[in-house]
Amino acid sequence: MTKTDIRPVRLPDDKQKTASHALTRVRAYLAEHQNASQINVTVQDEDDREPLALPREAVELLASLLAHLGAGRAVSIVPSDAELTTQQAADMLNVSRPFLIGLLEAGEIQYRTVGSHRRITASSLLEYQRKDDHRRRQVATELTQLGQEMGMI
Repeated sequence: MTKTDIRPVRLPDDKQKTASHALTRVRAYLAEHQNASQINVTVQDEDDREPLALPREAVELLASLLAHLGAGRAVSIVPSDAELTTQQAADMLNVSRPFLIGLLEAGEIQYRTVGSHRRITASSLLEYQRKDDHRRRQVATELTQLGQEMGMI
């Protein structure tokens, strides 16, 4: 198994404007060519120009990446089948490693063991995160409704 590197990348302030400008051009191109399944771009260096064909999905992912980087947010790209260590998974959820292990042992997140080590797929971690976010929104809605019924809001 290769180690999955999930260190986030953040652009320096002077490059955020470049990312935002590129995002504007990429979004405009995607909007103009809504039916294109393949996007043709030109890669240029000092001496050469070379055409490059990209799948539309890759360009849409690039647009999302540029949006986050241009807004100053750090970004990591993790394949859905990547296996994460418990520390990497805890870092992605912004929780402690012992708390994450409790979630694993409670069956909240699927994992497998490799020797004595636990490995969590990124897809199962993201599925837990989606479910947890949904539960939190439901509870917040219920609390708001209760507060309104009691005249507190």
